[in-house]
Amino acid sequence: MARSPGTKASKTAAAAAAAAEKPARAAKPATAPATVEELRAKALSGFLELLAVRPFERIGLGDVAAQADVSLSELRSAYGSTFDILVAFIRDTDRKVLAASTDDMADEPPRDRLFDVLMRRLDALGPHKAALRSLAESARRNPFFALALNRLAVRSQQWMLAASKIDTAGLKGAVRAQGLALIFARAVQTFLHDEDPGLAPTMATLDRELAKGERALGLIEGAVSFATGGRRRRAKAQEPDAPAAA
Repeated sequence: MARSPGTKASKTAAAAAAAAEKPARAAKPATAPATVEELRAKALSGFLELLAVRPFERIGLGDVAAQADVSLSELRSAYGSTFDILVAFIRDTDRKVLAASTDDMADEPPRDRLFDVLMRRLDALGPHKAALRSLAESARRNPFFALALNRLAVRSQQWMLAASKIDTAGLKGAVRAQGLALIFARAVQTFLHDEDPGLAPTMATLDRELAKGERALGLIEGAVSFATGGRRRRAKAQEPDAPAAA
């Protein structure tokens, strides 16, 4: 039996009306591409998670990309190597310490200003103790890696000295930064095993080491001069400690 043209037309009109009544489906918003800073943050976070459970020398670029859930192309746009990521971790720690004001310590002795800055650095490192232990173990196995970490440590301690309003210029500043790197390394050794929420053992170690090195660092009157020429005291040669890199 042939369908009535009127019936067909009415069904078509009804379907059109029903479609018009349905709310328009919202278009799925396009995901904005991650910025380089976002990629750097994701990669750094993934790297630190791996470092907490794996030696540095066994962490590859593919491992970091997988852990951070980014592509190798994205990772390459953020970092050049796993050592670059480690450098970024140290630089990020520096920035966190330097971002805080030290104006309230301006009238304190140099040693007290330095103690305050270094304790703020340890606070910033608190969430990454497992990663620091891993770095320390890798440095003990590889002297060349330990030397690389020491270079990073000295650079960081120059910034800590500057934050403490202590001169970092010239040879004297360079020697002062190296000495402080060693002092901080000894404090970190205590810090890595310090379970006290108030970090009392760590504070005691840092205070003791600063007191022992106060004259060598040139923080008190009559301290030995490290300027070239004339008589000067030779600093005792010491092996660099891995945690100083933090």
